[in-house]
Amino acid sequence: MFLAKVEGAVVATKKDPNMSGRKLLLVRPMLVDDKDPTKFRPGTNTIVAVDSVGAGEGELVMFCQGSSARLAPNLKEAPVDAVVIGIVDSVDVFGKQIYSAKGSE
Repeated sequence: MFLAKVEGAVVATKKDPNMSGRKLLLVRPMLVDDKDPTKFRPGTNTIVAVDSVGAGEGELVMFCQGSSARLAPNLKEAPVDAVVIGIVDSVDVFGKQIYSAKGSE
């Protein structure tokens, strides 16, 4: 599993039939900064992920990729490589809270 910030949505009207009705999100992985582990730093890539939890722009989410993504409910037959599986409430690193959803509202 990985952490990412939802940066937007992707709309594709023509797609594989098994993807019909699925919300697609554009997410950017968030990494704990190795120089200052009390902060996140954004990854350099963005990923399109199927939303399985109702996440929205600006939220910090958990996502999985690869064969694990296909284990999410109702995705066994869908050609997905990434799926959002949780909306993060808080993140603690070395006993210090570096993210709180309450603080970002």
